[in-house]
Amino acid sequence: METAAHALAIMSSLRYTPSLHYRCSNTLIVMQTSAPGITSPLTTCDVLVVGGGPAGSAISALLAEKGWDVHVLEKDHHPRFHIGESLLPHSLPILQRLGVLPEVEKIGITKYGAEIVSPYHGRSRTLYFSKALDGSQPYSYEVKRAEFDKILIDNAVSKGVRVHEGIRAKRVEFRHDSTHLVQAEDRAGTTITYEAKFVVDASGRDTFLSGQFGGKYRNPSHNSAAVFGHFEGVRRLPGKDEGNISIVWFDHGWWWIIPFKDGTTSVGAVCWPSYISTRKVPLEQFLWDTIALCAPVAERMAKATLVGQAYAAANYSYRRSTMRGDGYLMVGDAFAFIDPVFSSGVHLALNSATLGADVVDAYLRKSPEYQRHLQEFERSVRLGVKTYSWFIYHFTQPAFRNLFMSEGSKFKMEEAILSILAGDAFGKSPTRLPIFLFKIAYYLVYLFNFRENWTAFQRRIRGVPETVTTLKDYALHDRR
Repeated sequence: METAAHALAIMSSLRYTPSLHYRCSNTLIVMQTSAPGITSPLTTCDVLVVGGGPAGSAISALLAEKGWDVHVLEKDHHPRFHIGESLLPHSLPILQRLGVLPEVEKIGITKYGAEIVSPYHGRSRTLYFSKALDGSQPYSYEVKRAEFDKILIDNAVSKGVRVHEGIRAKRVEFRHDSTHLVQAEDRAGTTITYEAKFVVDASGRDTFLSGQFGGKYRNPSHNSAAVFGHFEGVRRLPGKDEGNISIVWFDHGWWWIIPFKDGTTSVGAVCWPSYISTRKVPLEQFLWDTIALCAPVAERMAKATLVGQAYAAANYSYRRSTMRGDGYLMVGDAFAFIDPVFSSGVHLALNSATLGADVVDAYLRKSPEYQRHLQEFERSVRLGVKTYSWFIYHFTQPAFRNLFMSEGSKFKMEEAILSILAGDAFGKSPTRLPIFLFKIAYYLVYLFNFRENWTAFQRRIRGVPETVTTLKDYALHDRR
């Protein structure tokens, strides 16, 4: 009788079935004691990926192609709202490798460059990717992330990846020279245990392993928060430039305007904590009030209406000192996030996932190439973050604005910057010398107008150590 009651208890715990997509199942209904008094069904696999965004979808698909049994835990259900909607040209070869580029082309509007708008100079200028040092990738796409991420996760499923949606990873027990145990929980509160040879943290801004290990730190001199939404009726740029992203400076930070193929537009402001902390009204009204503070944005949105609700995201800039260990790896935003101004987030995620797949494969095969792949992974990821960080941290300074709005190129500085903007940030093109010269020019201009630039810097960092909003998740609507 006790055995029968025990079996019924097990079956009762399995009544709730989260979304699970797979070709075949290797779930073993056995009991695994992971903590005193806790029992749960056990699922075994070669690789467990935490997070089903671009990084998680990409690395899981590539590892499945290599023959590994891969499971993905995703706390949400696709499709789901997200920002980071402007792709970089050098992401397209990665999407081609994944086999999803034709589908992305169907949902995207072509982006040939970026319009930079400066109210301080009373004009704008457009930078075209075709003029980069390496002009082989002259365009990219603007996409709705709900559609883009769904394409990537479905592609992983088509290659044999088992995707568990509605499942949140809680903790990992790493066991030396053995498999690792990952405790997870479904939305009904049922505990599920996964046994994996390797764990990939692709949890994005949730930074799953950092929550367990610690070690994540915010940038001490750069932090920001965003308010944003999707709109109808936003005026578009003419002709070939219709799909270009517009980036607009204003007194409290900068704006993005990203058009979509269906006629809607993503519009958002990335602002300093000192400004966000002044919010006393509901988030939607605060967004419209902020629009009114920037004439170039307000003019393009004179006939716009908000689709759905306004969103907020806080505490942008962070990173870890380490990104890997024995039996685990961090890819994409799980390791570092800087700022969306150059649309680098998805590109860095896809790049780290591509290189990370080679690391995991070599580890599991016990290949002598493991250390080489690991070194290339770390070098490339850190270089990409470092390259974009310098530009992002100086982007709103008066000295940077003056240089960026200057016409003409000397010593190929503009071409090198365009290469970075296109996603060529990993040392493949000869950008080092031109970028070095641009930095020298920046600091000279900074010193020439020291008081103005120092005042702007102090205003930007004011309030960084403070919590600027109670919204912690990346894309939650206002709870006020």
